Amino acid sequence: DVQLVESGGGLVHPGGSLSLSCAASGFIFRNAGMSWLRQAPGKDLEWIASIAIGGLQTEYADSVKGRFTISRDDAKNALYLQLNSLETEDTAMYYCAKSFINLNGPRGQGTQVTVS
Repeated sequence: DVQLVESGGGLVHPGGSLSLSCAASGFIFRNAGMSWLRQAPGKDLEWIASIAIGGLQTEYADSVKGRFTISRDDAKNALYLQLNSLETEDTAMYYCAKSFINLNGPRGQGTQVTVS
């Protein structure tokens, strides 16, 4: 079974940074496009970033472009998201997902990011 475990969330002040990680297992990670999604309180699930197989192609939602960076380490079966210049509007539960530029596919339990 696909297992995705996120970590690295926390409380940060506006303008601060966080680094999120996702440990993947149960599938051939290097053969999968991967994404980060988020869901703010009272709002729909939102796609925010994807990285293609091999890591050469990345895509971002306009809301995070230029502030967030997605990356992967296929040797470690790990996905990362660097969050810079955080804003209060970035407060959400962040999920790692086995998908590419969509909200489908399995995802983890999430890690909470609070900007306040």
